[in-house]
Amino acid sequence: MWRRGMAEFFGTALMVGVGCGSIAMGASELVISLSFGIAVMIAILIFQPISGAHINPAVSLAFYRSGHLEKEALLPYIVAQLSGATVAAYLLQGVGPTKIAEDVSLPAAGLIEVFITFSLMASIYWIVLRSQTHISIAIFVGCVVALLAFWFGPFTGASMNPARTFGPNLISGEASSIPFYSFTTALGACIAAEAFVRMKLGKTNDESQD
Repeated sequence: MWRRGMAEFFGTALMVGVGCGSIAMGASELVISLSFGIAVMIAILIFQPISGAHINPAVSLAFYRSGHLEKEALLPYIVAQLSGATVAAYLLQGVGPTKIAEDVSLPAAGLIEVFITFSLMASIYWIVLRSQTHISIAIFVGCVVALLAFWFGPFTGASMNPARTFGPNLISGEASSIPFYSFTTALGACIAAEAFVRMKLGKTNDESQD
């Protein structure tokens, strides 16, 4: 478990460090989105064989619900992910906190974060069921993260990840928004997990009736 926790720590730190690092460098929205996507892809390539490379507490919660992560690993994973994000954010002096755009209402922002995190988690289930190679999973998930970040980043920062918000927002003094992003992203991922479980049960029932 220690080895898996360290993989989650460094994988999440890599994602926050590269993604928020691009923000610190004043990159464009496109480059920032690509940076997060590429960082996720690299983290999966390196750490997926060790821990699954969740690098996202919402993903870990969803995988726990769907039976892909044992109960004993859930808390260590989340602690490692939040810690990795915080260390990376500290090294970057809190650059890149997730914020809601001034012209976006709180309910609208909540719906966006739920939707995009649901979409991310659903895409993860889709590719994991269809691919046995972590290379194809890394490329696919990285592309999904980059696209969602590019499309929805201007509205909410496109968190999709409690850790991505926790570290930068805590260090930058924007901690008041952490509960909002934590709840909405976790909700979106858990809805995807519930849908996956129900579809799996439905398929099993159909096969048993045959």
